[in-house]
Amino acid sequence: MPDQLSSTRLHCDRCLRPQSHCLCGYVSTVSNRTRVLVLQHPEEHKHALNTGRLAVLGLERAELLVGEHFPQLVDMLPAFTSAFLLFPGEFAQPPQPLACDVANGSVLLIVPDGTWRKARKILYANPVLNTLPRLSLEAGAPSRYRLRKTSVPAAVSTIEAIARTLAALEPEQDFNPILRPFDALIEQQIQAMGSDVYRRHHQPG
Repeated sequence: MPDQLSSTRLHCDRCLRPQSHCLCGYVSTVSNRTRVLVLQHPEEHKHALNTGRLAVLGLERAELLVGEHFPQLVDMLPAFTSAFLLFPGEFAQPPQPLACDVANGSVLLIVPDGTWRKARKILYANPVLNTLPRLSLEAGAPSRYRLRKTSVPAAVSTIEAIARTLAALEPEQDFNPILRPFDALIEQQIQAMGSDVYRRHHQPG
């Protein structure tokens, strides 16, 4: 769905939204022991609902890289005691709580950001990712992404997947605040399309 808010308006350099609908006021930084690295497909970077970027803005230890090939990963991974790939697979396991003595930033969570097809392209272009143990979320609460139609009931947005994974890894921390700009973004999109259009095309009948 094209973003009805963007057109030629000036954009915020931080959240990339039109300045009239900037989401930065909804962003509050949450402390996370697990460092998060979002590998964002270039086409996702241009998407109006760029939830990977919002997740990174809301976390103390997080970084976003845009592209398909990331040669720096080979040198980056040895700096961490553990690294995981958040992506389903035959041997993927649900995330488990980290030990209490795990140091801040010593564990890395890598999250491909894009459609399933684009995320697989990132994996194919970076073979080192396939050497990492995989984490995969079990079915949980429905996605708050009310504007996306999917045939997979358990599918969630990138920001929701990150929040849920971190909540499992670090159950002592509340990661719900990182979803505030996401909720505001969805409300903005509903207002832009109009409540009647939203009810006809997105609400269950």
